[in-house]
Amino acid sequence: MSRAALLVLADGRFPAGGHAHSGGAEAAVKAGRITGAASLEDFCRGRLHTAGLVAASLAAAAALGVDAEALDEAADARTPSPALRLAARKLGRQLMRAARATWPAAELDALARRFPKGAHQPVVLGTVARAAGLGAVEAAYCAAYESVSGPATATVRLLSLDPFDATAVLARLAPELDRVVDRAVEAGRRVVDSGVDELPAASGPLLEIGAQAHAAWAVRLFAS
Repeated sequence: MSRAALLVLADGRFPAGGHAHSGGAEAAVKAGRITGAASLEDFCRGRLHTAGLVAASLAAAAALGVDAEALDEAADARTPSPALRLAARKLGRQLMRAARATWPAAELDALARRFPKGAHQPVVLGTVARAAGLGAVEAAYCAAYESVSGPATATVRLLSLDPFDATAVLARLAPELDRVVDRAVEAGRRVVDSGVDELPAASGPLLEIGAQAHAAWAVRLFAS
């Protein structure tokens, strides 16, 4: 296993399209739920333990070789917002393009053929991790970290928040991120044995509602 591949995959400069999405932060800023570093930390903590846990579990299961179609259907069932489902598939398609150029693999080619419009991003992420020689733990870390780093980076742009403060938020969340990854990998292993019903279904209703409102804005900085 080349753990250095994790650095490439988790790097914000990897051209997977995440920079164009705020992870719900733009809607939360407009609604007054994020006003500075403290409220950003609360937002990221909530996202980590809901959407982040689900994404990390899906990525872990995909990295363990669980059927992508079954995982994609499970991701749909855990994403009530049509806007978020659309965003997840767009991100999955962009990640696939970048990954096939970086780690050419028959497994990625096959997944791209099965999902020409894109599979959910965490499902693609787990499959990409496998192609890059990584395992379930690394895939889960990537997904969990993305769930908080995206909103943190977006808030720097949305509020002109001090980047040092945003980074400190991520550092303070690190122990919780470790615990979420442990839970996600355990869930992924249960899925291998017992099926996709073992995946967590934690939800953040305000994320879903905010995503639908955000999708209707005429002017916005981020795609989601």
